[in-house]
Amino acid sequence: MAKYTYDSIMQELRSGIYRPVYYLMGEEGYFTDKITGYILDNALSETERDFNQTVLYGLETNIETVINTAKRFPMMSERQVVVVKEAQALKNIDPLVFYLQNPQQSTVLVFAHKNGSLDKRKKVTTELDRCGVVLETKKFKEDALPSFISGCLREKGLSADTKSVLMLRESIGADLSRIAGEIDKLAIALPQGVKAVTPELVEEHIGISKEYNNFELQNAIINKDVYKANKIINYFAQNPKKNPIQMTLALLFSFFSNLMMCYYAPEKSERGIAAFLGLKSTWGVSGYIAAMRNYRAVHVMEVLHMIRLADAQSKGAEGAQVPDGEIMRELLYRIMH
Repeated sequence: MAKYTYDSIMQELRSGIYRPVYYLMGEEGYFTDKITGYILDNALSETERDFNQTVLYGLETNIETVINTAKRFPMMSERQVVVVKEAQALKNIDPLVFYLQNPQQSTVLVFAHKNGSLDKRKKVTTELDRCGVVLETKKFKEDALPSFISGCLREKGLSADTKSVLMLRESIGADLSRIAGEIDKLAIALPQGVKAVTPELVEEHIGISKEYNNFELQNAIINKDVYKANKIINYFAQNPKKNPIQMTLALLFSFFSNLMMCYYAPEKSERGIAAFLGLKSTWGVSGYIAAMRNYRAVHVMEVLHMIRLADAQSKGAEGAQVPDGEIMRELLYRIMH
């Protein structure tokens, strides 16, 4: 059976190809919602939906009802759509095995299973792999967020430079549904005819400073710009709610963890490092190359330890409560000297 991805499923759906059974599961519910929403909006015309579209909920139904509904024939339509939301709440789906052995070809049956996956030892899982479209998503990696944000912008006919994308990432975080929602709002709020998202527009509509943010802090650290880094940290200390230390430390730890791996890359070009890190593009790799020129690998190992200590200190692990600004100033000094 072919291995399905979110992109391959969406490519089929946009081409008008609908399969009899979809089982969408895993840790990243955004993709489950997107596929389910597309099928509900596009598999049937508006007039066909009244008699041929059924949405059930795992908490309120059982697998026998799901199967009986899926076995029905469509009325004055090529197909019917049956969607089971919150499928993880179904008590026992083992009887689905018998339906999967001969699924109704005129039914599009969709299971939206959130926050988890089926037990791979069960026979129903084997049958789904054999005859259905199965998508199991993993938690989205932090490094992949810029590409995801760029993709969401492209879907809205927008473009953005690197700084704008990273400002969006920092402001919104790793919640994919929230990212997509904020980009929807941004697309509506932009002046008519404006298609290029700039740091100024992000600052105006999303509410993050274009000068004082983690992206600029990371760049200052990469280039060992002590003055700029301290200016940003002082701003963060004065605006702690908008710039929580834990987010800053997490982003720095992610950057230096990847930087540590870069020293082991067989090829130190942008493409070589991107491939070694498992990145889909060379987007942002220039920062790692610049940092390798300014920091020795041994020091980077020490930096990772420093960030862990700073994180523990920010959570009160050392006993005395040290202001976040002091923790960050001390950390910056140790990183850049």
